[in-house]
Amino acid sequence: MDEKVILQKLSMKYNLPINKIEEIVFHQFKYAASIIREGKFESIRIPYFGKFTAHPTRIKYLLEYNERIANNNGE
Repeated sequence: MDEKVILQKLSMKYNLPINKIEEIVFHQFKYAASIIREGKFESIRIPYFGKFTAHPTRIKYLLEYNERIANNNGE
């Protein structure tokens, strides 16, 4: 089913404007994206969807990589 059709059905069912339905549906993903952009590697749990975490080995690699890049640019 097309995304627009689903949003329209929800809009009619709950008697809300489509822009409010879009805000409700997409807010959780905007929140997750903002947490990820912070770069603190915090876990994110989206109810009924799952928990998202960065693997400790991947975090270590990324931190070391960022440090190497910073050291090479400083020379």
